[in-house]
Amino acid sequence: MHAVANSNPSKLIDRARRGDEQALGELLGLYRNYLKLLARLQISRRLQQKLDASDVVQELLLKAHQAFGTFRGGSETELLAWLRRILATSLSKASRRYHGTQRRNLDLERDLEQELNEASHALDGKLVQGHSPSHSAIRREQGVLLADALAKLPADYREAIVLRSLESLSFPEVAELMERSVESVRKLWTRGLGMLRKAAEVTDEQ
Repeated sequence: MHAVANSNPSKLIDRARRGDEQALGELLGLYRNYLKLLARLQISRRLQQKLDASDVVQELLLKAHQAFGTFRGGSETELLAWLRRILATSLSKASRRYHGTQRRNLDLERDLEQELNEASHALDGKLVQGHSPSHSAIRREQGVLLADALAKLPADYREAIVLRSLESLSFPEVAELMERSVESVRKLWTRGLGMLRKAAEVTDEQ
């Protein structure tokens, strides 16, 4: 978490705007886990796992790299909003492709963007309830830091948290999907959340 927490998106944005390709690559790379998590949640809701979140994010980052000259903000918050709009467009396009429609659906894109914004804002409350934003979180968006921490958990812990806390499935539903007992899933979920809280505390100390 240390390198991510101490990254300075505003400085990277400034360097990228002046044509520094390395800075642009580093900047966009900060948000891979965050965007992948948001994409997965929408794919689960709308596309029934017919699309891989990693593929969506890879395509999104390529588009963002090519279109960075159109970004007019200067902060991480503004950049994330811009990236979520691109993600909404990408997911809408994927939905049209899988449902056999060609016409662009602006209403769907707006709905997706709103849902992505809500999911982003909900990350902190759902994963580390009762945790006060740290100085690092003030400099960096807490949802991004939590997505990075979640990505570092062992796969089973991560899956239990995503299914239970972010997709709001019941413990029996999670157990069925993970092919585990309900008690096993409860333990994975509880321990995984504890790991995330410790990661948040480490961020506070940096």
